[in-house]
Amino acid sequence: MNIHNLLSARFSHAIQAMGIDDARIPLSRSTRPDFGEYQFNGAMALAKQLKQKPRDIAEQILANVKLDDIASKLEVAGPGFINIYLKDEWLSAWCERALQDKKLTIEAHESKTIVVDYSSPNLAKEMHVGHLRSTIIGDAVVNVLEYLGHKVIRQNHMGDWGTQFGMLLAHLNDKLQKSSFAETALSDLEDFYREAKVRFDNEDGFADRARDYVVQLQSGDSACLALWQQFIDISIQHSEDVYKKLNVSLKREHIMGESSYNHDLANVLSDLTEKGIAVECQGAKVVFMPEMINKEGEPAVYIVQKSGGGYLYATTDLAAIRYRASQLKAQRTLIFTDARQALHFKQTEIVARKAGYLSANDSYEHCPFGMMLGKDNKPFRTRSGQTIKLSDLLDEAIERAAVLISQRESGLSISAKQHVAETVGIGAVKYADLSKNRTTDYIFDWNTMLSFEGNTAPYLQYAYTRVKSIFRNAQQDMDTYFAAVSVVSIQEHDLVVKLMQFDEVLESVCKEATPHIMCAYLYEVASLFMRFYEANPVLKPEVGEKDRNSRLGLCALTAKTLKAGLDILGIDTLEAM
Repeated sequence: MNIHNLLSARFSHAIQAMGIDDARIPLSRSTRPDFGEYQFNGAMALAKQLKQKPRDIAEQILANVKLDDIASKLEVAGPGFINIYLKDEWLSAWCERALQDKKLTIEAHESKTIVVDYSSPNLAKEMHVGHLRSTIIGDAVVNVLEYLGHKVIRQNHMGDWGTQFGMLLAHLNDKLQKSSFAETALSDLEDFYREAKVRFDNEDGFADRARDYVVQLQSGDSACLALWQQFIDISIQHSEDVYKKLNVSLKREHIMGESSYNHDLANVLSDLTEKGIAVECQGAKVVFMPEMINKEGEPAVYIVQKSGGGYLYATTDLAAIRYRASQLKAQRTLIFTDARQALHFKQTEIVARKAGYLSANDSYEHCPFGMMLGKDNKPFRTRSGQTIKLSDLLDEAIERAAVLISQRESGLSISAKQHVAETVGIGAVKYADLSKNRTTDYIFDWNTMLSFEGNTAPYLQYAYTRVKSIFRNAQQDMDTYFAAVSVVSIQEHDLVVKLMQFDEVLESVCKEATPHIMCAYLYEVASLFMRFYEANPVLKPEVGEKDRNSRLGLCALTAKTLKAGLDILGIDTLEAM
């Protein structure tokens, strides 16, 4: 249940009863506890329209709004704010419904077909830390959209085409001629790429052979395509290993590499030319964009075919839009790349709309993100300045977590401790990234992300295991537990209000594609739970059966909310730590 939407609807009806049909309903969470839980701020906006004092309008709204079942108190404050205080009895009833609902009373949205384009590594190299943000932010948003009932189509736009593949295929062919297996030759893609590049730069005749491979590949030569496919299959396996370790939902069937659109590039160019959108300029085909002019008043130039006849990323992205709109029937498209590509995607959208590939109702959203930085505020690299492989980063996270786990008294077996280390280590890396606003850069810090205190994955994972331990001590099954809940104390009240806002958080992430909102929310839930638990004993002998059962219900609801949120972020929970 979305309490924000419910309150907004009640205020909308009240205003309509006053004879006003087109008023905005500005409802927000209160910024201070003494102002209640929500605040309606519409009276000021209506003051000019009705030519009355805002406070008088607020009193009229108060007389018409029907909230007796939800609110314990409504009051007009300041120049015309209406403060809303939620009723404990209503919160108690919501808890009981939520305990019996696997979706925590979250209602499904009207389903849309949404394409999410994320991760997109270059298959010429292994995934590195630069791929982390796109992969995990995109996956978290996908999970939110699916949780809300949308049809989500994952698209992994892998770089599997281009001139560099001529160099790589020539080098691979030579390796295979020496009886080396492709799997062995490509066991380390970084080394393989460096070897090929050295040969391209220094070995007589190799660069010409590489260029010849490009021509053969683009012309569809069967032997060259077979060699290319062998390279791609092994490269994809490298990515799949990282996805599995990273606990993201991308699979091989979600790959739509650049090569997938080769057959349509000439069609795109022909269509743009026939419609007068693309024109010839110095031997190239370009689109002039008066919508985006420079300081001299000159339109931006968007190249769709080079003077030599080659196509560009722009052409491929336009073909991708055509495919997603016509074949996948996408109503909304989200693309996760770093902020440096923002201009490209803005220009691509303008051209696609001119060409009719996107309708007025189709949403095309580039979702940029900042960079992962080291403590020196420079792009995160090894001490020698090398790019860090993502698989190596994740392995180090597990190793560091294992050291921390070994220092804690847990009674766990060696294998159980290893499982905890893997779960905590991977979760810590992901959460440290996801908890930052995706539009900003952030500093990578091992000590902060692996801390069991503060807004970190280990803190939230521990909060969940603490509830599990309460239920073990109570000899109850948390997953099936149900009890009548009585919200009485202020700590219970605050916790339940926060739990109820899970729906609002999901809607915000859905709309803005910003998982950090979910992270902040889960941290608030865990913090309010700790406050509740300290002030409201659950299993102590002096606690009566009714209070005990009610508080166990709140514990279960908290844990289910934490787990649902962490699952959405792609972070596993544990039974014990």
